Amino acid sequence: MNFICFNGKLLPGHEPVLLADNRSYRYGDGLFETMKVIRGNIMLESFHFDRLFTGLSLLKFEIEVLFTAQKISRDILALCKKNNCFGRARIRLSVFRGGGGLYELASQMQYLVECWALDEAATSFNENGLVIDIFPHARKSCDKFSNLKTSSFLPYSMAAIYAKDNRLNDCGVLNTHDRIADTTNANVFIVKGNMIITPPLSEGCISGVMRRHILTTFPASGISVYEKPLEIKDLEGADEVFLTNAVKGIKWVKEFRNKFYTCKSASEIFRML
Repeated sequence: MNFICFNGKLLPGHEPVLLADNRSYRYGDGLFETMKVIRGNIMLESFHFDRLFTGLSLLKFEIEVLFTAQKISRDILALCKKNNCFGRARIRLSVFRGGGGLYELASQMQYLVECWALDEAATSFNENGLVIDIFPHARKSCDKFSNLKTSSFLPYSMAAIYAKDNRLNDCGVLNTHDRIADTTNANVFIVKGNMIITPPLSEGCISGVMRRHILTTFPASGISVYEKPLEIKDLEGADEVFLTNAVKGIKWVKEFRNKFYTCKSASEIFRML
C-alpha cells in the first residue's frame, strides 16, 4: 500500500482527502513542486523551497507558522521511508487553499505530499534522443504568474496528450509572441556554436529548478549560458537541443521536425551535473 502525507499526517493513499469545494480542484488555486530524493536527500532543496514560497507569496497565501521548509522536508523524507523509496524517489508536493467560493476563502492552506519509487533509468542520460515538435493549439501568456508551477496546467496537459497522439516524446509550448516558452515538463536549451541559450523568464517559461541550477553554477565553471528569446527557427538552426527538469535532469533531443541533432555538449553537461 502506498501512503500519502496530508497536512503532516500519513494516510493510506486510497483514502479520499479532498472535498468537492477544494479551490485547487475548482479554480486551479494552488502550486506544486516536483522533487527528486536520492539517498535521503532532496536534490536542489533550497531552490525548490525558494520557488515554492515565492509563489505562495505572489498568490497571496496566508502561510501557516508551522509551514516551513524544514517541516515539509521532514514530512517528505518520512513519507519516503514509509513507502520504502528512501533511496530514490519522485516527490509531488501540492499546496492549495482547501475550500471556498471564488470570493470567499472558507479554509486555510493545506498541503499534500505524494511519493513514488524512481527507476534509475529515469534519471540517467538518454541514449536514444527525444523526438519533439510544437503544440499548435494554445499559447502561454507572459505575466507575473507564468513562471509558477500552478495547479492550472491545462496547456501543458493538452500538449502532453498531443505529443502522445502524434508519437512524440515531448512538445514545445509557445508564448503569445509565438516564441518558445518551454515544453510540457521541461525548460528548453539550445547549443549554437559555443553558446548555450535558454529563454528568459520574461518569455513565460516555468522557473525551472534545474534551469536555475545551470544558470547559477555554470559561469563558475567557465561555461556561459545566455538568456535570449527563442523562435522556432532557432531550434531548426541549432546544433543541439536539450531539455531540463528537476527529476529527469538533462535529456537530449535527437529530432525536431526535419532537423537532427548531436548530443556532445548535452552529454558533457550531464556528466558535470
